[in-house]
Amino acid sequence: MKQGKQYYIKQVANVTGLSAQLIRKWEERYQLIQPLRMPNGYRIYNEEHVNTLLTIKALQKKGFSIKEALSLAADNTKEYEDDSDAEELAYSPIEKEPQLNNFVISLLERGIACNELELAIILKQAYHFYGLSAFLTEVVSPFLQEVGNKWEAGEWDEYQESVSSLVVRDMLVQIRRNFQYTENAPLVVGACLPMEQHEIPVHYLLLQFLLKGWKSFQIGASPAPGSIEALVTRLQPKIVLLSASTTIPFEHDPELLDKLDRFAESLPAISFYMGGEGALAYTKNNMPNRIKIANSIADIVL
Repeated sequence: MKQGKQYYIKQVANVTGLSAQLIRKWEERYQLIQPLRMPNGYRIYNEEHVNTLLTIKALQKKGFSIKEALSLAADNTKEYEDDSDAEELAYSPIEKEPQLNNFVISLLERGIACNELELAIILKQAYHFYGLSAFLTEVVSPFLQEVGNKWEAGEWDEYQESVSSLVVRDMLVQIRRNFQYTENAPLVVGACLPMEQHEIPVHYLLLQFLLKGWKSFQIGASPAPGSIEALVTRLQPKIVLLSASTTIPFEHDPELLDKLDRFAESLPAISFYMGGEGALAYTKNNMPNRIKIANSIADIVL
């Protein structure tokens, strides 16, 4: 069993979105997790317990019965003793749920309370603990994924989601502004599309480029029409990243994609990429000629 930070049942209930009553019921009926018991009777949980409960919840959301979810969650927490077991897991048709570390769990606790100061402190601690690359993949990405899940499920209100996201954005901005790079490094420009307010994905991608030796420039959220074209023409970057988490930019301006695609065609020396859930959804039936559609950073040549 993993050691580390410990949690009371109220904290576990807040982080997982499961009621304390339901958590106790699953413990007593199915014995999947076995928290420590204090002399006063209080249950004490750890990181592994929290992840097991989140796995069960996620599997139920995918349509599995409680018994099926419990069985699959038990498989996820089992330690395999030989290569044949490991191979069997690798070919399992069920995707293993991501595991949250104690930093992410602590961030979720502070996000529930909308505690901006403590959110910022924990983010800084995690950054110094992991370094930038692992900080992005092990803390920022899973935390924002959980925030989005909780907002979508109605477990968090708009204010909780907004405060948590803004603190993360401010942290990423601070890191990017203080990042050291050489003046002759190639330039990448990142931009949200007009009417697009979700700028965190762009910050995230630009930091990934900085780790690869690039320098970056970001055009702010919801730029004025024509500003992307004007700044790209002026800066002449090697790569341009365009982001749309929603389809609002294309609904607001049905000609936007065509205009940007024609602009990209006029600059053959610059590589243009577009990503985000909104862009992916819209371009299924409106594929551009010059702009490449990227599902992830792995689709972008670094």
